[in-house]
Amino acid sequence: QVQLVESGGGLVQAGGSLRLSCAASGRTFSDYTMGWFRQVPGKEREFVAAISWSGGSTYYADSVKGRFTISRDTAKTASLQMNRLKPEDTAVYYCAAKRFWSSYTNPHGYNYWGQGTQVTVSS
Repeated sequence: QVQLVESGGGLVQAGGSLRLSCAASGRTFSDYTMGWFRQVPGKEREFVAAISWSGGSTYYADSVKGRFTISRDTAKTASLQMNRLKPEDTAVYYCAAKRFWSSYTNPHGYNYWGQGTQVTVSS
């Protein structure tokens, strides 16, 4: 059974940093696009960042560009380094995996999802 598990969420003050990790079990995701999304209650899931299977291509939402960095650490792990956090970054963050480097901002194209980790940024 394939699973993605996020970790690293928590409470941080505005301007601080957090590093989220996504660990895969059941198979490797070395040939999959990995993405991070976030969601607040009452709103749709929002794209944050994505990285291609090789790690050679990345893409960020404008709201996090220059502050967040996505990376692939091993064949089964990916990370999201979040710096200069703002209160509006507060959300549940999800990692996800999909085949092919296309339509990576659309959550409906992802095949596998983690359970989410809460990030809260206080002002």
